[in-house]
Amino acid sequence: MVEAVRSGRLAHAWLIEGPRGIGKATLSYRFARFLLSGATGGGAGLFGDTAPTLDVGPEHRATRLIAAGSHPDLLALERSYDEKAKRLRKVITAEEARGVADFMHLTPAEGGWRVAIVDAVDDLNAQSMNALLKILEEPPRRAVLLLVYHGAGRILPTIRSRCRRLLLKPLEPSVLDRLLATHAPDLPAEERGPLAKLARGSLGRALDLMEAGGLGLYRQVFQLASATAPDAQAMQSFADKLARRDAEAAYLAAVDMHTDLLARLARAAADPAPPAEIVPGEAAAIRRLAGRRSLDRWRELWENSRRLVQRSEAVNIDRKQVLLTLLLALDDDRLLAQF
Repeated sequence: MVEAVRSGRLAHAWLIEGPRGIGKATLSYRFARFLLSGATGGGAGLFGDTAPTLDVGPEHRATRLIAAGSHPDLLALERSYDEKAKRLRKVITAEEARGVADFMHLTPAEGGWRVAIVDAVDDLNAQSMNALLKILEEPPRRAVLLLVYHGAGRILPTIRSRCRRLLLKPLEPSVLDRLLATHAPDLPAEERGPLAKLARGSLGRALDLMEAGGLGLYRQVFQLASATAPDAQAMQSFADKLARRDAEAAYLAAVDMHTDLLARLARAAADPAPPAEIVPGEAAAIRRLAGRRSLDRWRELWENSRRLVQRSEAVNIDRKQVLLTLLLALDDDRLLAQF
């Protein structure tokens, strides 16, 4: 990004892509701060050369205005809060997306750039994607659009083709372990490794999992899923607890953990090598469960389970029913047919 600015050939739109929680939005704001400050990106290199950097001092006017959410040349678009439902809306609306176009066509108030951040593309519906596409087809001068994309939702090929793509990789286990030690100092050292595996290289995901119940929640999900025979009473109790309105974070984490478990079972069905463990003692149970189905059947169950979760959020299927269906489908995947 710094080199693009220095060259004078800065792309008008960037698709910043990678797993959720690895710092894509943070990078977007750093780049916005860099552009709006008028910085050149110079820094002292090892041999006296100039090393590219996005750093801008904390006392700079742009830094302070962005931190206060009051910079006139920066617009951040996220899902808005629904006062009636008392929760974030499920999508970014077309009207909100059209507001980005209006903003970007204005003359920069500070005389430099206009920057808009969309966090995230995954939250756009078809109408709001088309509204953004109009900006990409006729980009205004001195304006940059930063699109955060987790890769979990649909994106128009015409949007992807008109953006410069910046792919961010998951964090290395050693890096994530060090970050967890800094951001979660109360987390026991022996739990950092397993939590990092669950988080798939995402610090944000790891911290969210901690808040939702961490390894304790994962052990509950795994115990229910790996039981020799379904424990209906335990499943009912678990689903009742997570279906409450105040347990949304735990529900979302449990559903995600279940989907990950299905993916691990599919891999175990295809690979005779001992499966990787998140917590000690899992390998034998995973091998036993994986033997119940062929690779194709596990892949089908994974796909149908994901479809159920996505559809449940779109049409408000009862969360208790979703959890029970997911858990019971490990024993009888015909249950997913009703959805």
